Amino acid sequence: MFAIIGLVIVFGAILGGFIMEEGPLAVLVQPAELVIIGGAAAGTLLVGNPLPVVINMFKGLIGVISGSKYTKSYYLESLKLLNDIFTFARKSGMAKLEEDVENPDKSAVFSKYPKIIKDHHILHFVCDTLRTAVSGVVPPHDLDAMLENDIDIHHHEAMLPAKALSTVSDALPGLGIVAAVLGVVITMGALGGPPEAIGHKVAAALVGTFLGILLCYGVGAPLASNLEKMIDAEGQFYQMLRAGLMAFARGMAPMIAVEFARRAIPHDLRPSFKDMESACKGAAKAA
Repeated sequence: MFAIIGLVIVFGAILGGFIMEEGPLAVLVQPAELVIIGGAAAGTLLVGNPLPVVINMFKGLIGVISGSKYTKSYYLESLKLLNDIFTFARKSGMAKLEEDVENPDKSAVFSKYPKIIKDHHILHFVCDTLRTAVSGVVPPHDLDAMLENDIDIHHHEAMLPAKALSTVSDALPGLGIVAAVLGVVITMGALGGPPEAIGHKVAAALVGTFLGILLCYGVGAPLASNLEKMIDAEGQFYQMLRAGLMAFARGMAPMIAVEFARRAIPHDLRPSFKDMESACKGAAKAA
């Protein structure tokens, strides 16, 4: 939502200032320039990236517009999930936990948190880690290294769409110059004609440069930066899961393991200990 508000402010300020200077808005409407710049940018995106990266880029842009899901309430729900898993393992045994890990869709523990488990990456990360911990053949320090490697690989893959968008954004000013050069070529062919026609063609060529710079610094680069921040927020969430899971794998009590996870949450999103404690106890009483 804030991304949309920002884009409205960008275009509103530019167009508003242009109108204040008594500039004719009609001259900015140059469909041919948009076709040249937009088509070349789309082609550049397809040439430089495989199709899955392009698809994930558009999915990421939808996420930027809708806003990040990693809110304080989402973190609190995740802490409750970890507490339920750890408490269930302590009371029912690791063998019983293994049954839930193998079939999380049918698990009474996981099914209480549909918002979290609908993200298959999170579900697989938690279940795969618990499955490895239950086996008892991987020492905690090796398990921690495995989780770190998993997070690094996932973060690298998640950053590819943001890098693709940033690369295309950096190319937009150059593509605007290409459109302007083509406009100048057309203008040179019209020399000797009416001054009004020549002026219109020159204006159209300059609009190409204007659009390329505007789309780069006013749209593409800010969206790429926002997408990178959302990916970083996802990485912080996985670090929180890692801290809680590793504390439990080392034999910590459920609430202490959850506290390890809470301390790994960024300060602006971290729930207080009392909020976490009351939420976990409330979930236990409901169970």
